[in-house]
Amino acid sequence: MPVPSKGEKEAAVRTAIIKFEQEFLGRGPDEVRVFIVRDMLVVRLKGVLTLAERQLAKTAEGIDMVKRLRQNLIAQGRERLCEQVTDLIGAKITALFTDIDTVVGERIFVFTLESDVEANFR
Repeated sequence: MPVPSKGEKEAAVRTAIIKFEQEFLGRGPDEVRVFIVRDMLVVRLKGVLTLAERQLAKTAEGIDMVKRLRQNLIAQGRERLCEQVTDLIGAKITALFTDIDTVVGERIFVFTLESDVEANFR
């Protein structure tokens, strides 16, 4: 059986992230881009805010609320998300970092991996 390419692995993670966002957070992003970079997996999600979150983000207090809510939701689904990504990438995740920009409605995930996955594609 042929070994999946880097692009195929990135596409599989993209699909899993979209599904996770839809099932766990209630809606999916408008766009998702995934990049395998050595021992990291970088995921950029565009169009992630709900209408209510966009309204809240008009004030400093609202921005803080949106960020805390999203951090808490990811904390609750972290184990499931990391398991899915580990299965797709074939490397253990050592850390997950995330932040959301409420001005542009984008979110970033950075997964650090136990090994240089990108080296498998060279």
